[in-house]
Formats: sequence, C-alpha cells, structure tokens
Amino acid sequence: MLDHSGIVVTDLKSARRFYDAIAQALGLATTDNGPDSFLFGKSKEEPIPYLWIGTLRPSYWVEGSKAGINQMHVAFIAESKAMVDEFFRAAVAAGGKDHGKPGPREGAGDYYGAFVLDPDGNNIEACVRGAAAR
Repeated sequence: MLDHSGIVVTDLKSARRFYDAIAQALGLATTDNGPDSFLFGKSKEEPIPYLWIGTLRPSYWVEGSKAGINQMHVAFIAESKAMVDEFFRAAVAAGGKDHGKPGPREGAGDYYGAFVLDPDGNNIEACVRGAAAR
C-alpha cells in the first residue's frame, strides 16, 4: 500500500544504531542513502516500501515541521510474538524508551504488540495479528 514515508531525526548516528537494532530483530534491513540519511526496509536488494530516515528536512514536508517536535507513529509487522519481544528488547538496548511493553491490547482482538520511543520521540511499534498473536 505505501511506497515510502520519512522521519527527520536530530542525531543520525543515534537513529542508525536504534533502527539497525530493530531491523535485525524484525528481519528487515537498513541501507545507506548518502551522508545525511538511510533507508529502513525489507532488504538491501528490495528496499521498497521503505522508511527514509535522515537529518535533512525533505521538501515535501509541511512548513513548520521539525525533527523531535512533530513525532510520528509507525507500526511494523512482526511474524510472531517472539519477534515482537525481540524488537522490544533490541530497541530498548539501542537507546529506545519503553512506551508499552510487549503484550495484547484490550479491544484490539488477536493482536500482540510493543511500543518504543526512538531517540527523537517517534512512537515505533512492532505487532503481530491473527493466529500468531494468540
């Protein structure tokens, strides 16, 4: 459904450490995209769809948007509850802040997820739904 989205960060090195850790936990990849950004996607060979992460303010952003002020919520699909647990562990170990420990959420049906704030305060989630969430 999506081709790409983007997050502007204040510290590329901290962001890269965080997103490298969660990419590994989720079976995804980060790819260099120049000195001021990187891509977070399916694989280095097939990066689309991807999340562009960088320190430059893209030209398509709404005027007044700033890194660390206009936080986003992004949810990544996990294949299992164990993968959600590993995402949470890796994200916190890489500098993320607990924003919702792994587990089911009331009213969400067959859902198991975890939430972590990245170094710039973006709410990053990993979740699994359906039979794998039971």
